[in-house]
Amino acid sequence: LQDEETRKDYDYMLDHPEEYYRHYYHYYSRRLAPKVDVRIVILVTVCAISVFQFFSWWSSYNEAINYLATVPKYRIQATEIARQQGLLNKTKEKGKNRRSKEEIREEEEEIIKDIIKNKIDIKGGYQKPKIYDILLFQILLAPFYLCKYVAWYCWWIYCFTIKGQEYGVEEKLYIIRRYMKMSQSQFDSLEDHQKETFLERQLWIRENYEVYKREQEEELKKKMAMDPRWKRYRRWMKNEGPGRLTFIDD
Repeated sequence: LQDEETRKDYDYMLDHPEEYYRHYYHYYSRRLAPKVDVRIVILVTVCAISVFQFFSWWSSYNEAINYLATVPKYRIQATEIARQQGLLNKTKEKGKNRRSKEEIREEEEEIIKDIIKNKIDIKGGYQKPKIYDILLFQILLAPFYLCKYVAWYCWWIYCFTIKGQEYGVEEKLYIIRRYMKMSQSQFDSLEDHQKETFLERQLWIRENYEVYKREQEEELKKKMAMDPRWKRYRRWMKNEGPGRLTFIDD
């Protein structure tokens, strides 16, 4: 009878002694119920998700590096930089320190990958993971991000709504990204020449963006119309289609 709930159960038992099994159920449910602080469970869950996020991002980043190492454009550039820095010459040793061709090839591959990591800025979903992007730090830094956004939003209203200043390049790209409904990582993964095209066509103006959007939709329709796979798919949908029922007499 240490708390109010157990005292209520005890008083109820005295008033209703005939409900024998109900009393046993409440007794054992309280004795066997896990007494764990909910805050600890939430903290452990957030930490587990954060660890999974971090290692998942590292895996994606390494996959991107391995892929870029097979692309001739980046591989040739990395190999040339390695030769200029004398890194590839070190792998070929003679005498007692001489190694097999397989060992030399593996070391050269690691050198090329290291150069790609240091020289190429990978953006988007395959960029190098940062510890501040995981869920745990995002929750801890949420008040800071909120204050930062409010300050930025007030600055935007003051500069471009009240004072009527012209947009800079970053502001124009931000508006374009919002029109396209893309995240920052998705927009960063676009090529520089694509962003230059957006600026040349002045897509931060709503009317220009609507024209560009219609052009892209028309171009996509043309590509789909000429694509043999889509032709086969449309032919299949027309002739058979999913869920079509046929009744055949046996």
